[in-house]
Amino acid sequence: MLPFAQETRFLPPNTDMFSRAPSLDVFGSFFPIWMLCIGAAVLLTLAARFVFVRTRLEDDLGPRVIVYPSMVALFACIIWLLFFDY
Repeated sequence: MLPFAQETRFLPPNTDMFSRAPSLDVFGSFFPIWMLCIGAAVLLTLAARFVFVRTRLEDDLGPRVIVYPSMVALFACIIWLLFFDY
């Protein structure tokens, strides 16, 4: 018996939560939505950085190595929640 088999026996018998990854049909090929969200989040973060540099607020942000990856994660989650129903 597998070590995790004891834990999975409590799942409902007809669950399909592991059967399908969230994907989008792009020209007949299924494209993972999470990649689309991260790509758009990186572009939004670059736009936000441009605004911060133009308004001279980038120096006041704090450690950039924490701020910008956090912004990417925030934007990716917001895009996921607003545009995709999964």
